[in-house]
This record gives sequence, C-alpha cells and structure tokens, in this order.
Amino acid sequence: MRETITRIASKNFTRRQALSGLGGASAFALLPGCINTRGADGMPGQPGASAAPMMGADAKLDDIAYRMLAHEPGRATGLGVDTSTYADWRGTFGTPGEGGREAYRATLTELRDEARDFPKEGLTADQLTGFEVVESAYTKALEGMALPYGDVAVGSWRNAPYLVIQNVGGYIDFPRFFGATQPLRDAQDVEYYLGRLNEVSAVLDGETDRIAEARGMGVVPPDFLLDKTIAQMQANILDATNNGGAYVAPLLTAELDPAVTASRQALGLVNTRVLPALQRQLDELKTQRGLAKSDAGIWAQPEGEAWYSWSTSASTTTSLSPDEIHEQGLDELATLHGRMDPILRDIGYTQGTVGERMQALGNDPRYKFAPGDPGREEIFAFIDERIDWIKAQMPRAFNQLVNPNMEVRRIPVNEEAGAPGAYGGAGSKDGSIPGRFWINLRDTDLHRKYDLPDLTFHESIPGHVWEGEYSNRLPLIRSILAFGAFSEGWALYGEQLADELGAYDDFTVGRLGYLQSLAFRACRLVVDTGLHSKRWTRAQANAFFVERNGSKPQEVAGEVDRYCSWPGQACSYKIGHSEIVRQRARAQAEMGDAYDFKAFNTAVILGGNAPLDVVGKTVSRYIAGA
Repeated sequence: MRETITRIASKNFTRRQALSGLGGASAFALLPGCINTRGADGMPGQPGASAAPMMGADAKLDDIAYRMLAHEPGRATGLGVDTSTYADWRGTFGTPGEGGREAYRATLTELRDEARDFPKEGLTADQLTGFEVVESAYTKALEGMALPYGDVAVGSWRNAPYLVIQNVGGYIDFPRFFGATQPLRDAQDVEYYLGRLNEVSAVLDGETDRIAEARGMGVVPPDFLLDKTIAQMQANILDATNNGGAYVAPLLTAELDPAVTASRQALGLVNTRVLPALQRQLDELKTQRGLAKSDAGIWAQPEGEAWYSWSTSASTTTSLSPDEIHEQGLDELATLHGRMDPILRDIGYTQGTVGERMQALGNDPRYKFAPGDPGREEIFAFIDERIDWIKAQMPRAFNQLVNPNMEVRRIPVNEEAGAPGAYGGAGSKDGSIPGRFWINLRDTDLHRKYDLPDLTFHESIPGHVWEGEYSNRLPLIRSILAFGAFSEGWALYGEQLADELGAYDDFTVGRLGYLQSLAFRACRLVVDTGLHSKRWTRAQANAFFVERNGSKPQEVAGEVDRYCSWPGQACSYKIGHSEIVRQRARAQAEMGDAYDFKAFNTAVILGGNAPLDVVGKTVSRYIAGA
C-alpha cells in the first residue's frame, strides 16, 4: 500500500512549476528582515541599492521586486529567484526582530514613492498595471505596519493580529519550509541549509519578544486558540527532540555526502538553539493562557475596530464596511440556497430548510469515504481522476494554456488540527518547486464525494495552481504581490468554470457540492463580520454554518478558529468572486455578440493577480480592444 502520510500524487502534466504559496496561497515568507549589501555599484547582486535615474519600466519593476525580496529571502527561495548573484540569499532569512521590520518599512515607503512617481507616459498596459499594483500593495502594507501590533503580509494574505497562534508562526513555517522549499542539490546548498537553520532561533525569539510586547498592551489571543497553539507547539517540540525531527530529516534523505556531516551539525543546532527558543515561546504562550478570555473577535482587543477596518480593506481590496459585507453575505446566501432547493427536491430531499437537508445529505453513506488509510487512498485517487478530467477541458475555456507541474500532498500531521480542509498554490517562478494542493486528512469524514470535486478545482485547476502559472509568466514583482480577493475570487470562479464545462452534468449531487461551496463563502462574509464586528461568540459562528448551510461541524470548527486568528481574510473569497462575475456580465452587456467566453477568461487571468479595481481596468481594456 502506498504511503498516505506524506504521499505525493505525481500528476505528470508535462511538469514545469508551481507554488508561490497558500494564496490561495502565497510563497513562504518569514519575519521581514534585510540583508546587508556587499557594495555600492547598484548591480543586481547588491540588494538595497538605489535604482538608476533613467531606468526603463521593466527594469524598474524588477528593481522594485529584488529590493523587496532582500527583506524576504525565504520568499525568494519559494519563487526560485535566489540564483546567480542572489544565491547567498538561500543561506539566510534576513534580519529578525524590530530592526528588520523597521528597515523593511523604510524600503517599502521608498519603493511605493518611486512607483507612484515613475513617468507613466508611453507605458504598456502591463507596465501600468505593474506600477498600480506596487503602489496599492505597499500603501496598504504600510497602513498595517502602523498598527501597534500584529503581522503584515506584504502582497500576501496572512495578516494576523497574533504573531504566534494555531496557524501562524515560525514554529509552523520552519519545518514545512525546510522540508518542502529549501533546496538541497549540492554541497553549497548544504551550507546554506545550515546557515538558515542557525538563524531559526533568532527569528523565533523575535516573535516571542513581539507577542510579549503585545501582551503588555493587553493583546492576548482567545483561550481556545491558545489551547490549540500550545498543543501544536508541544507536538513540534516533541518532534524536534527526536533526532532533530523535521529540521534535520531533509539532510538525512538528501543523498549528498556533505549532508551526513551536516546532519550532525544540524542536530546540535536544534538541541542548543532551536529547542530552547521554542521552549521560550511555549512559556510565553502559557503565560498568556493564564490571562486569556473566550471572546472570539478582534473587537475585544485594544484598537480592535481599527485593526479589523484595515484587515477587511486589505483582504477585499475594497472600501466596503463590515455592515455592507455582512449584508452582501446574507443576500448572496439566500440567492444560492434558492438554486440549491430545487436540486434537493429532485433527488428526494424535500423536508426542512436547505441547511437541514444538506446535513441529511452529508450523512448519506453513499457519499462518504472509508475511514483511515483506505479512505485516504480513495481520496487521493478521486482527486487524481478529477484533475485529469478538468485539465482536458482547459482548451474549451482559455485561448492561452499552461501546463502546471503540480503535486497533491497531505497537510503535515502536526499541522492538521489548526489547518483548513485544504489549500493550494502555484510553484516557483523557475519551475524547480512544483505547485501543490495540500489536503487535510486528519479524518476522512472532512470530505464527501459530492464536495471533493469542487475543492479540487478550487485548489488546483482552474483555481490556484492554474492561476499561479500565469502570474509566474509576468514580471517578478507580479509573482510576488498577490491579493486574496483576486486569488480566492479566481479560485471560486474556477469552480464556476468547472460547472460550466460540464463537471456535474452526469453528477447532479456534485452540483449541490459546488453550490454549497459558494454558499459557504457567502456564510464567511456573515460569520467573519459577525465575529469581529457584531460580537458573535464562537458558538454562534459555528451554528450559523451548520444550521444555515448544512456544513459539517468538524470542518466548521477549524474554519471559525481560523477566522478568529486571521480577521478579515475570509471575506476575500466571495467579494472577489462576485466582482469577477460582475465584470463578466459587464463585458457581455457592453460587447454583445463580440463577447467571447474564452477570450474573457484569458484576458482576466493574463492580467494577473491585482486589486479588484485594477481587475476592472483589465476588463475595460479587453472590451476596448476586442
């Protein structure tokens, strides 16, 4: 029986690339830091050097990208651009702590101003979009950095008021990064590996200092989140005490002679530096647990209303208020349930609300996977078949195609409790790291045969992995800067495309899974704003999903806790999807017979990941040029 714990489904799609990250995902980016320059001649190998006065637009955008990545070298590795004169980036995570954060803030301010002031006359549409995206992303990030606590993901989605929690922090990121992203191809890579491992404790201690500082301001995460975090950190510490665990394991399997010696050095670093730093972080979390309360929303924290206002604007790339988002969620939920009702009646579910009938459907043994490892194997095979099918449909939906290199992996066991049902993202820009669809298999009961197809389309093709392939063909800065409203909105639009291409023509109950997925995202608008603006309890949030949408209680529990640690992020999905659909309706209305399904989809995806107002400009150019 093939291994299911860390199994990789090697879908040979003429493999080339994929994983910029969870953005659905985005590339791994640790705490911001800066790298010391090695000269003042302005050459590419000297990050941080000022741009030449008459630099062309494309060169300027690349200059902006590398000067940003100088503060996030881990992210450069995820993109596969830490090569040539940037190769030494593979050996560092940058300057940790407040010093690195302040240096990053200064660089972003400088780059934002340079992008805003760059002469725009005569630029191509793609170049204009590039500068618009830079100015928007950096402006919003700088607003977040001005808040008194929390972590800002620059051009990404993981904005978090709590730097260390059940789904945020180096204790989660580092083991995954060393195992899935840090290259080990030759002796030099082994040196780089040790260099980064040597820095882990400093980054962890920087996090510990900041959460202790936040505690001094009165910022203490909810007790139920701390309970999960403490349990996960204890599990990670236990893993690391077992011959270095995930920190050393890649060296032991690298099949490189220098890696054998390096593994002993790595174990020493884990024992003398990493484990003590993890223990210090655990001690701080336990101190916080003694002070914690059960209030789920950010409203209960100091300046929580300001934090939520910023985080919703960052995640949706709109100026919608929490009340407006809440009402939009309720309206869209009613519309989607109106589409689900007749299908439920047709298959014999006639009594009760849509939510009650979907709960009954979820209990139907015909749509469950077997428990344990047999069910996990069944799920992987199911995903493989759906990916094969949807890839064959892509010529019907796009004029320009890509060939994603991708893998399907199980979310690491020690992360599953705090992780969502799945996540996915494109691969590295150079193709060395594949795109990945990570599936949560802590319990096969998380998934159903009627909802797993839709989840597959969302995370892989035509969703996150597919979209990321196009972004990787754009200038580097466009691969770096991602916006959840577009990433997640596109992934939901990818679900819609699968339906329109016939995914459920012979599987009616599967269309219910798709519609329930959209309704789930409408519920997110209601629940996220309910928790953080309307002072809902955790129990209220869970009940809304289960009772109104028929969602599985086990799935919902992890989802709601995720919203508590990432305020506003859950609003990005449906806001982005609804805007893409609105733009398509606009194109159809304005173009009439000239509208083309494939051309519209291609124009939007080639326009790249951008704030929603910039997506509107992309559609306007498509309409004008058709």
